[in-house]
Amino acid sequence: MEDYYNYIKALHLIFIITWFAGLFYIPRLFVYQIEASHKPSPEKEILGKQLALMAKRLWTIITWPSAILAFCFGLTLFYLNPYLIYQDWMQVKLGFVVLLIIYHLQTHVFFKQLQKGIVKKTSNFMRLWNEGATFILFAVIFLVLLKSAFNWIFGVIGIFILGILLMLGFKLYKSIRKKNPEA
Repeated sequence: MEDYYNYIKALHLIFIITWFAGLFYIPRLFVYQIEASHKPSPEKEILGKQLALMAKRLWTIITWPSAILAFCFGLTLFYLNPYLIYQDWMQVKLGFVVLLIIYHLQTHVFFKQLQKGIVKKTSNFMRLWNEGATFILFAVIFLVLLKSAFNWIFGVIGIFILGILLMLGFKLYKSIRKKNPEA
């Protein structure tokens, strides 16, 4: 049974990685789509159509299937090793998984809107949105690797410090972009 468990765990991790790859890249495509919607014709239509196609392929061929497979392999791991659900760190991790699913579903809403040419958010909002998956990933990695409450507290502090650094980086990028719009 141990051999099967490790194979399933490996598949779970592979599909988590590909899921996150999609979650990291799709908001960047949203940024480009939103910015393309403000360009003059015919550039607006050409870029918009190409970016929408790229987003559709990423979302439907990579991100959604990876999310489903990661979830299925995760459930299989619980089936094979049910005591995990009673671990404190695992319960906190599952809370972050719920946040990740909410993030994914909200990203799907943005995807559907942009596929219809509806722009309700700014490109700056999408740049910030792009960091949501990063926070969840950091939290889950710290939880899985550290597992103890004391070390987990340092992990959470690290996540907040990361958030502050990302916000400062975003502000710096925004000021650079104002000075040089091509950046």
